[in-house]
Amino acid sequence: MSAAFCRYLSGTRFTGASHTREFNVDTDIKTLLCWQRPMVKGPMMGNVSRAAHRNDARLTRRDALGFGTLACVGGTLTGFLEGMTFAAGAANDQKTAVIQVFCGGGPSHIDMYDMKPHAPAEIRGEYDSIPTNVPGIRISEHLPLQAQVMDKLAIVRTVTHKNSSHLPSSHLALTGYEPLLPPKGNLHPFTGSVVAKLRGPNKPGLPAYVAVPKRVSYGSAAYLGAAYNPFTTQNNPNDKDFYVRNLKLTDGLTRGRLDRRGNLLDQLDTMRRDVDLGGDLLGLDHFNHEALDLITGDKAARAFDLSQEDPKLRDNYGWDLIGQNCLLARRLVEAGVTYVTCLSGGGWDTHQNNFARLKSEALPRYDRAIAALVSDIYDRGLAERVLVMAFGEFGRTPRINADAGRDHWPGASSVVFSGGGLKVGQMIGTTDKHAAYPTSKPFLPGSVLATMYRHMGIDRHHLFNDQNDRPMPVLPQGQPIEELL
Repeated sequence: MSAAFCRYLSGTRFTGASHTREFNVDTDIKTLLCWQRPMVKGPMMGNVSRAAHRNDARLTRRDALGFGTLACVGGTLTGFLEGMTFAAGAANDQKTAVIQVFCGGGPSHIDMYDMKPHAPAEIRGEYDSIPTNVPGIRISEHLPLQAQVMDKLAIVRTVTHKNSSHLPSSHLALTGYEPLLPPKGNLHPFTGSVVAKLRGPNKPGLPAYVAVPKRVSYGSAAYLGAAYNPFTTQNNPNDKDFYVRNLKLTDGLTRGRLDRRGNLLDQLDTMRRDVDLGGDLLGLDHFNHEALDLITGDKAARAFDLSQEDPKLRDNYGWDLIGQNCLLARRLVEAGVTYVTCLSGGGWDTHQNNFARLKSEALPRYDRAIAALVSDIYDRGLAERVLVMAFGEFGRTPRINADAGRDHWPGASSVVFSGGGLKVGQMIGTTDKHAAYPTSKPFLPGSVLATMYRHMGIDRHHLFNDQNDRPMPVLPQGQPIEELL
């Protein structure tokens, strides 16, 4: 129907009677913008109408027939949108939200928040610690801006698990489930998809789950269905000509043409309701209007418009990927988006030249962005409503290797919390003299996610049915971190 919807579908796998393929925007968008023919025939992987309520993504014959009848302008949109993240229902009474910064690659906890100044040189490394604005708490000299807002941060230094491989550890950190082998995609739903499914958007006409500029590793919905995958900006918010592709109409498609197609769709839907005996079409108008509002209205456009921000504030966040990602995330949750993930810009997998690389690349931009985001959240009175989290999949080895680097280390890692009505201005948990393992208050990655779900009012024991119809809890293990509550 629109570029937004087409690009949302991009990469979605469609299974026909004899083949499986991925939707491609460049080759299929023209089909979706005309009244020529149904896009597919036969069973199809998607999340439409009643399929959304079944927790699976398979269309029935009735669903497929409806899809074909409405071709692409209405049927595609309306069918898919019953469960889609930006049309998950009326605005939720709960206004809580999450901004998650994922530092994929494994940040060096011992060089950031859990420094060991009395350890041997081959352990403690090259950095010194500095005091923060909370007496008794010291962090890395290369996090000076965060040191100034330590009273708004809570650092959990004792998140631990046993997997030292990037992919399984990332899946564990982002879903709460640890796979036996490195998965190619989500085996269980990402937290943002769970929130989109159970909470929906805080305001109608906006997405529930947004990934800036693209989804994190294992940031997909798995067996919840493609409808709960993220709405992505695709473009880098730090680009001078930044715009959101998903909010831009395809060339040649005007609001007038869109309205005329919508009117015709209404007439067709009326006829379909008259012959539909199963009640499958009830409520479809709502989802049509939600999608049209997203594409042609100004609510989402305003939320994503970074040019509305004070240039001085943009300077505070930093003119780089993580900085402008975090600023956009703050705009989105303030406007009514429920869950936003931000990529950190990389630079954490420091097997070589750990100290030089962190000092010149990852730490300065990360320090600036997190400090600005946290300050902004508190200055705008959002600290009770909005939870900020920043973490990676594991820490780095205490012992420095022969290449002046640190390797993968799941024995201990640090997680940053702010806002969310949590108790901040504290360090939680202690590790041994080499920052290798917890000596007090160890926490599994599931405890980090359980804390988030508690803030969002989501029951971590809630059951979904997976693709094999087995009941799966939101989280298989982990309890909220009491010291934060």
